[in-house]
Amino acid sequence: MKVSIVIAVYNEARTVGTLLERVWSQPLPGLVRELIIVESNSSDGSREIVAEFAARHAGAGDSQVQVIYQDRPHGKGHAIRQGFAAASGDILLIQDADLEYDVADYPDLLRPIVEGRSAFVLGSRHLRPASWKIRQFAHNGLLAVVMNVGGLLFHALFNALFSTRLTDPTTMYKVLRADCLSGLSFSCNRFDFDYELLAKLIRAGFPPLEVPVSYESRGFDQGKKIRIFRDPPTWLWAILRCRFTAASAVRRRRGEPAASPRAGSARAAEGAAATERRAPVNPLREFTGS
Repeated sequence: MKVSIVIAVYNEARTVGTLLERVWSQPLPGLVRELIIVESNSSDGSREIVAEFAARHAGAGDSQVQVIYQDRPHGKGHAIRQGFAAASGDILLIQDADLEYDVADYPDLLRPIVEGRSAFVLGSRHLRPASWKIRQFAHNGLLAVVMNVGGLLFHALFNALFSTRLTDPTTMYKVLRADCLSGLSFSCNRFDFDYELLAKLIRAGFPPLEVPVSYESRGFDQGKKIRIFRDPPTWLWAILRCRFTAASAVRRRRGEPAASPRAGSARAAEGAAATERRAPVNPLREFTGS
């Protein structure tokens, strides 16, 4: 099986080089690794770091690197959607270009999908003691409290509307079988894509399995890009729109049988040997321009 690790990069010169090397060297037994790096025309040297990394690792072993150079920043959601469209893996994994999350959690995130126990996995930051205080800014404790409480409120709203009990809907670590995206369309360009992706997968019949992951927050002075007044309204709109749009917006209607994750995993395993001989059908190519 092949796992496509999609990494959105914009003005992360302080961390992206270290992050890419960690992703490249993280052991993934039994899996072929594909890195899809979407670089959004950074102004701090990130683009040059990405280009150097790609040139150094081109053609190295079974792992593959593909870089998409955007002409300007369109938002993280847009970058991830473009990365999905370019991916050829059986499994998709979203990775940020900072160091808040630990790539050592990859095996735990991938195992439920490889073993056929789930088609969609979330890496939860909240399955730890005192986990509601995941954001701890050294120089702005009040802002950290506001963001932690705000996050809990948005999570509660999402769970109430979608009848779920998720601890961390907005985690960066979202890992899924590529075929889960078949027939779905996406339009969110910023951090609202987190809610759009999660909501549409749930409505398509793929409830996520949560596994605990490590997390070390960074502050705005270290490059955090969420905008306190700009982004929350887009999250609210994404949640409401995805919940109350017509059922035809998702691939599978109510009443139709859900695909077996184990069967899907088995099919993916059977086709892994043929991956190098034929180009896989990519379910997202049709709407990357949206």
